Amino acid sequence: MTAPSSCGSKPAPDCTLVIFGITGDLTHRLLMPALYNLSRWELLPERFAMIGVGRSGVSVDTLRDDLTGTMRGFIAERGTGLAAEGFDEGAWEKVVGRLEYLAGDVTDPATYRELAGRIAASQETYGTGRNVLFYLAVAARFIGPVVNGLGEARLTGQEAGAWRRVIIEKPFGHDLESAKALNRDILAVLSEDQIFRIDHFLGKETVQNILAFRFGNGLFEPLWNRDRIDHVQITVAETVGVGKRGSFYDATGALRDMVPNHLFQLFTMTAMEPPTSFEADAVRDKKEEVLSAVHLLPDAAAVRAQYTAGIVHGQAVRNYRDELDVTPNSQTETFVALRLMVDNWRWAGVPFYLRTGKAMAKRDTEIAIRFKQAPLALFRGTGVEACIPNWLVLQIQPDEGISLQFGAKVPGPEVRLGAVNMDFLYKDYFQSPPSTGYETLIYDAMMGDATLFQRADSIEAGWRVVQPLLRAWSGRRDTMTTYPAGSAGPKEADDLLARDGRAWRPL
Repeated sequence: MTAPSSCGSKPAPDCTLVIFGITGDLTHRLLMPALYNLSRWELLPERFAMIGVGRSGVSVDTLRDDLTGTMRGFIAERGTGLAAEGFDEGAWEKVVGRLEYLAGDVTDPATYRELAGRIAASQETYGTGRNVLFYLAVAARFIGPVVNGLGEARLTGQEAGAWRRVIIEKPFGHDLESAKALNRDILAVLSEDQIFRIDHFLGKETVQNILAFRFGNGLFEPLWNRDRIDHVQITVAETVGVGKRGSFYDATGALRDMVPNHLFQLFTMTAMEPPTSFEADAVRDKKEEVLSAVHLLPDAAAVRAQYTAGIVHGQAVRNYRDELDVTPNSQTETFVALRLMVDNWRWAGVPFYLRTGKAMAKRDTEIAIRFKQAPLALFRGTGVEACIPNWLVLQIQPDEGISLQFGAKVPGPEVRLGAVNMDFLYKDYFQSPPSTGYETLIYDAMMGDATLFQRADSIEAGWRVVQPLLRAWSGRRDTMTTYPAGSAGPKEADDLLARDGRAWRPL
């Protein structure tokens, strides 16, 4: 079966895929289901091999059985295609049947020497050619050592028309200086066109559709500016707490974890100028321009908070500071809200409000554009005291789609306005099969299309925007507030908009 979204696409070129962190959670939950879907959609290379690298001493047969069990559970719980199709054994066998396993320490040069031999063997066995895609599904502290290990083993050299590419997972740095240092380290080994810094938000259809929606419709792009738009709200709300990730999260926080990557991706795609084409650098140039035009953030333009005990969907959630592996007196934020201003011709005077948090009332990711109110002169002498707010909402998750709210006359003898919503859902209109969002990104990396991946200058530009807040908040207790789990966030976040005469859209 071919996915509707992939019609007309050709399989990726022959290659070997090397996954560092093959036994980890990311591989089980996201990468393997994505590869399974690509196989079902006939987009994997015709000659394909996979080598997993991990610390565990398991056998390859045990690993294959483990991944197969996870995949069957994934399909049973969430589905990866039409329910009637069930589990596609042939498609999965093309993935797991081509998997070899290398147990090794990624800080040991011997691991890379053995990996070189495994790659050569897979090329001989499966006829994959010399193309190799390395996927770094490892903790951030291992990114530099893995890239250096690949370089020292001469596994990154490109010759005779073959390519070597590296996919790097976030977080990409901990602040501006560490991001610069990491860029220097990996660019000493790889060229920029070999590096694919991944952000899984960009694999979601609605995120990709932002550019198509804006620049492919003469109806909306002429309105996409300070003359017609009052403000923009971008929300990424999660109902889950930190769970078992307390040690990671307490050293990271909502600002570092979500803003320079996920939220800024949504923000820049909403605010960017039209690129000259959809070529990777043309798009990424325009996104970087937006971040370069953002005013530096003062304390007054940001709110940070921690969740306290509460109820989320009927389940009790404990205080963040009582979570496993969280410091009892932690000053790490689980919620952040920002007010951004873009200093350019298109957006002068238009605020962008961003918020993200854990243990909130509802899981919701959306970009909401509020248009300016129409004049009320026509309605003098009627009962209409305000026009219906006009909202254009791009819903990213849980249900991908677009909605438009406008006002219409309520039937009856009096002039009254009521809100009307026009809704479009991807799953209803295109009947697209569910996916993880990684399918597009893995396929694009194999094809060499870097449009949906971040470039070094964009990474640094994002950190440059939030760096003043990281400095201002460091070691300070007076900037932290709280919100009960299961709520829409702290009162101070409401005040951030109220000072401008605005309010957040309800979750």
